[in-house]
Amino acid sequence: MSSSARVSLSSEALALGPLDGRYRPAVAPLIDHLSEAALNRNRVHVEVEWFIHLAQHQVLPGLEKLTAEQEAGLRAIVTDFNTDSVAELAEIEAVTVHDVKAVEYYIGRRLEALGLAQLTPLVHFACTSEDINNLSYAVGVRDAVVDVWLPAARALVAQIADMARADRATPMLSHTHGQPATPTTLGKEIAVFAHRLGRQLDRIEKTEFLGKINGATGTYAAHVAAVPSADWQQVSESFVTGLGLTWNPLTTQIESHDWQAELYADVARFNRILHNLCTDMWSYISIGYFQQIPVPGATGSSTMPHKVNPIRFENAEANLELSNGILDTLGATLVTSRWQRDLTDSSGQRNIGVGFGHSLLAISNVAKGLERLDTAADVLANDLDHNWEVLGEAVQTVMRAEAIAGVPGMENPYERLKDLTRGHRVDGARMQEFVKGLDLSADAEARLIALTPGTYTGVADALVDRV
Repeated sequence: MSSSARVSLSSEALALGPLDGRYRPAVAPLIDHLSEAALNRNRVHVEVEWFIHLAQHQVLPGLEKLTAEQEAGLRAIVTDFNTDSVAELAEIEAVTVHDVKAVEYYIGRRLEALGLAQLTPLVHFACTSEDINNLSYAVGVRDAVVDVWLPAARALVAQIADMARADRATPMLSHTHGQPATPTTLGKEIAVFAHRLGRQLDRIEKTEFLGKINGATGTYAAHVAAVPSADWQQVSESFVTGLGLTWNPLTTQIESHDWQAELYADVARFNRILHNLCTDMWSYISIGYFQQIPVPGATGSSTMPHKVNPIRFENAEANLELSNGILDTLGATLVTSRWQRDLTDSSGQRNIGVGFGHSLLAISNVAKGLERLDTAADVLANDLDHNWEVLGEAVQTVMRAEAIAGVPGMENPYERLKDLTRGHRVDGARMQEFVKGLDLSADAEARLIALTPGTYTGVADALVDRV
């Protein structure tokens, strides 16, 4: 179809990206924290709180404290922020061609109704745009992580831990290098992921969200020029910490974004471990260790009726990769700014929500995928019963212990078991026959005769309790 013959699909109701279209329900909670509208609301919040902070501390000569009613009215500018506010800000920015200046004028328009018109110059006092932006991003990222991403991630890890406990004693053939190996339990292998993911969440929960408000090049030059008697560093610190952030005392024009790089690296590492879980679950499904519970009415394959495709895990893999592509880029670029300021961070930070959105979508898909799995205990047991050769490790290790204890005839244990098992399928009868011919001590022989691939799991079940 030629471009002239196409019907235009341009509409506010249509989205260019899948997070704002197909997948919007899964990521919608992030909109209130990491969207452009949320950024502007947070800018209004920071500007209003700075205005109130200066008045409360009477930093400027002649500045009187605000009444409780005036403070409430100022904060209502934030709580009343809505889609009409977004449209008004857009109209102002179309004139100013500057987003933060538009916020300053937006607040200024509302001061007269509060009896504060004379204090209009106090809005954005001694601030550079980055003073407002760095704090607004810090508040938005903090709230997105604490209120949305972390609860979803914690719920998923709890779900994984529950699965581990349910299958804590279900024996499973291991596959190291893709080959049959010393058995484990399905629960223990799942518990490993719960433990790994949980460690990353512990790191993320300890994140410091830094902020600064110190002027055009971080020197408080305009502040001191206007009011040299004020302790501007103390004013700055008390304001930043009052927002629930950690004060950064030493910066250029920008807050250095190191905390963001640290956070994104930790989230990306969580994503990578979750990606590993997805590939393992996909592989276990492919060899029949799990059965997928069909969703009533759902199509597994468009042409093969028998199939139920593991699409939740495949979707999650793709979204985790997309998330890390963005988070890795942000972490690598945000820590660099030419001299005292460049604007490369401005465009980059507008994609923070996209990075977290793809991660949140993946978390949702993994949770749904895990919900539709049933352990195929019969398949696991059959696989173990066809791989008695994995007991070769146990037999040769017992022979080593017997040799140390002075039992004769225990020479070359590894080599003897290699001859028995490598390249050969060994059934239970052949393994027990071999053990009986070793002249082991009575106790050692009894232990090995009683051993099967399904019971050769060490303390795997107990290890699950460490989650």
